Formats: sequence, C-alpha cells, structure tokens
Amino acid sequence: MTRLPNWISSHLAALRALLVFTVLLGLLYPLGMVAVAQLPGLRDNAQGSLITDENGRVIGSSLIGQSFTDSDGDAIPEYFQSRPSAAVNAETGQPYDPLTTSASNLGPEDVVDTLPDPDKGWDGDDNATKSLLTQVCERSYAIGKLEGVDGSRPYCADSGDSAVGAVLKVFYSKGLKGDITRVVSVNEECGTVDEPFVSGYKGVTVECAKYGDDYAKGIITPIRGDASADSPIPPDAVAGSASGLDPNISPEYAELQVERVAEQRGVTEDEVRSLVDEHTTGRALGFMGEAGVNVVELNVALDQKYPKK
Repeated sequence: MTRLPNWISSHLAALRALLVFTVLLGLLYPLGMVAVAQLPGLRDNAQGSLITDENGRVIGSSLIGQSFTDSDGDAIPEYFQSRPSAAVNAETGQPYDPLTTSASNLGPEDVVDTLPDPDKGWDGDDNATKSLLTQVCERSYAIGKLEGVDGSRPYCADSGDSAVGAVLKVFYSKGLKGDITRVVSVNEECGTVDEPFVSGYKGVTVECAKYGDDYAKGIITPIRGDASADSPIPPDAVAGSASGLDPNISPEYAELQVERVAEQRGVTEDEVRSLVDEHTTGRALGFMGEAGVNVVELNVALDQKYPKK
C-alpha cells in the first residue's frame, strides 16, 4: 500500500482539525450561547433590555439614555430630564447615539471658549467650541431656571439669558510678571454682552473679547465670584457620563425634579416620589458605584400611570 507523502498527510490533518474546530467553535458554541441566553432571567438582557409601550412597540432600552426635549432642545417639563451626553450624532444632532458613544474628553483646565464668527454664531461656526466650564455654567443656569432654584456656580458669570465661564486673560508687561497692561474677559464676545461680568481687575479696565484676536500671551485667570460651592444642582446634572449613554441620574437630581413633574402631571409629589423609588437601584453588589434612577424607565412609567392631563 502506497503511503501519502508527509506534506500531504500534514495538510489533511490540518484540514480535519480546521473542519472540526469550525463546527465546534463556529457553529455549536454560538448556537449554545444563543440557547442559554433565551433562558428565563437572561432573555431580556440578551435581547438588549428593550422597553416597550402598552402596545408592545419598542421605544428604547433601559441601558441607553434618551433626551426628553422638544425640537428646540428645551426640556419638556412633564418629564424627568437626563444628564448631558457627548455621544451626539453628527448629522441629526441627537444625543445618546450608541454609534458615537464617547465622553467629551474635556477636563477641569478646559476653561477658555473658542469664540464663533459673529456672522455665523455658535450654531453656524464649526470651529467654535465651548469650554467645559462654560458648558457647565450654561447647564446649571438652565436647570436653575427650569427648577426654580439658584443655578449660579462659583466660576460662572451671568451673560444675558445664560451663563459663561468667568475667566480673564491678564497681560503683564514682562510676560509672567510686571505691571498689568491689559485684561480681557475671553468668554464674553463683544457684541453679545453689554459689558464684561467684571468692570475692572486690579485697577485695569476689563475688555470684552474680539473674534480673531490672539490672547495666547495672556495668563488664564478664573474669577471665583460670590456663588456658593454647595449648589442645589448636583454634578451629574451638568456633566456627562464616560460613555455618553448612561440612562441613570442621581437620586438627588431626581428629587430636584419631583416638584415640577408632579405639578405638570397634576399629581402629588409623594405619588411621583413613589415611582422614583421604584426605579432607583442601589450600588452594585452593595459597594460599587452609586445609587441611580433610570430616567427612561421612570418616564415610561409616568406616562402609563400619570399621563399629562
């Protein structure tokens, strides 16, 4: 009997191994995992933790947040509001986009805005960016107005119907020292404010910022102001999560919204708090993370139990 050459035998053995492992790992294992995922208690998670309305229509996932705002981006008052999201769809402008999940990657030292072309404004100038500080100031101001509380924060300055980071660029005669020669409020663009949030700094008149001017040589100088550090608006209300998709808010932020939601829906605050408690989860395993309120599930429950009258 003629034996096959060694190189052919080796290739046949490799082919057999390939076929066996393809069947085991490429077919039987995936099918087994799919079958296990359909077991009671696992099926909902495996399907994406989907949320359906009373008609069985999928309206979201308990794992992904949603924004409850109108076409202008203003909060719909009868709903609990989610935390900010940096996962924004570039085409639609909608937040909580799973395909663009991300954080803003802005840190505590990001305090200076890149001002927009006055002819284009913030919405029309793609090169304009708001610093993390200004974003926090704007959000806190808006939430304070919505909830009827003080939205001021230590390093924020009122700017018309919003707020900006209270930051100056201070120019010295000898670079980092010497006499102060010029002071500019870099987050307040000329033409958008009547006057800077502070008129003078150490005897020098403060100027508004002019689009296109170079202020790189100035020293960044945040101004603290008189606002209390103990804001009634919790941090998660003004800062996004690491993924940009977090559907949870803190119990403190939920409590801040209870009065407004109850009034809008014509029910008592205790009735709304009861629903909040039902959709509040504690720390994972009792010690990891923080307690959270799932806004998506809570708002669905509100519509089902206490529809707006």
